[in-house]
This record gives sequence, structure tokens and C-alpha cells, in this order.
Amino acid sequence: MVIKFEERDMSDEMREKIIEFIYDEYVEDESTEIGDDTPLISSGLVDSFSMVSMKMFLEEEYDIKMTDDEASTESFDTVKSIMALVNKKLSG
Repeated sequence: MVIKFEERDMSDEMREKIIEFIYDEYVEDESTEIGDDTPLISSGLVDSFSMVSMKMFLEEEYDIKMTDDEASTESFDTVKSIMALVNKKLSG
């Protein structure tokens, strides 16, 4: 018997963790849908003060450090841009 494990792409796992954090911390209406390109900060879903907790979560979760310039509203405005920043930090 051969057991085949489903391979998960690291980006899928990262996406799920980030979206789960956003729902847990910032979203009050559970019917709100969040996708890769959903505006988070520019739409008011996440306020700029909440970026501090997002930055701390990402630094702890992925063992990275971000400067304040890197953790900008542009970098944190979509799940896609957050993932790009984290991947950049992980790749050195």
C-alpha cells in the first residue's frame, strides 16, 4: 500500500496563516471575504495602527526582522504584498 501525502506549497500555507491572522485580529463581519488582492489598509479594513501587531506577528511567525520603512502601508495593503515582503525577507 502506498500512502500519498498531499504536498502543500509554502505560499499556500503562508497565505492561510496571514488571512487567518487578519480575520482573528481585525475582521468583525465574518461574511467579509479576503483574497490575495483585497485592499486591507486602503479600504479601512485594517487601520495603520494595527500594522504594528501584524508586523510583530510576521516577525515572530517567520523569524524575520522588518524595518519601519519595509512595514509600510503599501507593503501591508494586500495579502499578496505582505507575502512578497515576507518572502523577500526570508530569501535574504
